[in-house]
Parts: sequence; structure tokens; C-alpha cells
Amino acid sequence: MLIDTKMLVLRAVDYKESDRILTVLTPDLGRVTVKARACRRKGSRLAAAVQLLTYSEAGLFAYRDHYTLNEAEPLECFWGVRAGVEKLALGSYFAESMEAVTGEGESDPALLSLILNSLYALDKLDKPLPVVKGAYELKLMALAGYEPLLEGCAVCGAPEPEEPRFSRTDGLLRCARCARGTGDALALSPAVLAAMRHVVYGDPKRLFSFRLEPGEWRQFARVCEGFLTTQLDRGFRTLDFYHSLVPAP
Repeated sequence: MLIDTKMLVLRAVDYKESDRILTVLTPDLGRVTVKARACRRKGSRLAAAVQLLTYSEAGLFAYRDHYTLNEAEPLECFWGVRAGVEKLALGSYFAESMEAVTGEGESDPALLSLILNSLYALDKLDKPLPVVKGAYELKLMALAGYEPLLEGCAVCGAPEPEEPRFSRTDGLLRCARCARGTGDALALSPAVLAAMRHVVYGDPKRLFSFRLEPGEWRQFARVCEGFLTTQLDRGFRTLDFYHSLVPAP
């Protein structure tokens, strides 16, 4: 059966002499593994579409839960992401973390929209990389079932906690007084808390429509990364490589 869909390449592994095994994210099939036969041969019509972080119109041949790439036409290659090693490292981290939270064959168009919008932000928007990274991480956690509770203090209920603190372990917001004894509570400036609320509760199409000063976006990046790695209880080799280029905040 031939299936017409769109796909974003999250991972590409060379196989045999000229094939490639792709992990792709699609709007209707979710994350699936696709074999691209002979795509590494000179002149292959599939060559452009099987590169990491390429978004394409694709025709997949499905047989007994196995998918083969029959045809593909790139829609977006995100050349601005590929132009610099720091952006490419960050885009690769987006792909690795997206693969980690998606299940094989589980469709969630919102997750595909998130990573496409985040790659577009790296490619086209003049935003600090840690701001794009933090917004992606926090929204990814919210969509993957780890949404933090940021409306007010989880203990006393104050809608605007005094000296707010955020816990990476339970994803709860507390005021400084209520956070006593919470070992991993991180201090948030009012601007960082407002940015986090914008990311979690705001319009996904305006995900990056907030501003932070340099000292604040470093705090934002530290909190969002810590929340993701704590909730998933794992690290990422692509994140380690990114931090070898851009020191952790």
C-alpha cells in the first residue's frame, strides 16, 4: 500500500552499501522507521530528502508494518540551521529529544509542529539560541505529558508567588516561603516566570514571541533544560555536544 504523507528526518543511519535507515516524524503515522533504498547512489532522486532535519512530501510503501521510501520531494531543508555548527548541534538535539518522547506509530501533529517551528526559529528568527532551546524544551515536556503547573503557588495558592521557585522534580511553582526544604527549587525572576507561562499556556503559533534580557534568558535556559533532563531521567549526546560549543548557563 502506498501512503502519501509528510516527514521530518529525526535520524539517518547508513545501511549496506547505498541504503539508509531513517527515523522520521509524520503528522499521520507518528514516528516510524523507513528504509530508503539506494538513496546514497550518485544521482539518486531521494538523496536530498534523506538528510537529517529535512522536511519532505513523501510516498511510503507500507507492507506488514514496514515502510520503504518510494518517492520524496523536500519542502524545507533549513539551510540556516546547517550553516553553523552551533545551530546544527541544537537542531540535532531537538531531533534526538523528540525521538525520545514519541512512541512508534503514535500520531501527535502538535509535536511535529513544535519541532518544525523550533527549526524555523533557528533558521530564520533572530533569537538567542538558549531562548529557542528553552522554549522548545518546556513546550516539549508540556506536550509529552509533563506539563508544569505555573498558575500560582502549589502550596498557598498565591497567583503571583513572592520570590517564585520552580521544582524540576515535580514541575510545581512555589513562593520562597513554601519552597523551604525543597532541595531542587530554582529561583525565577518575574520575567522568566512570565516567559514560562507564555510557552506553556500561550498560542503555539507565537511560541517565541517573548523577550528576555541576557541574564534572564540564561536563567530561563537553565530551568527548562533542567526540567526536561530531570523528567526524562536521561542525558543526550547531542546536548553534550551543543554544550561543548555553547557552555551551559
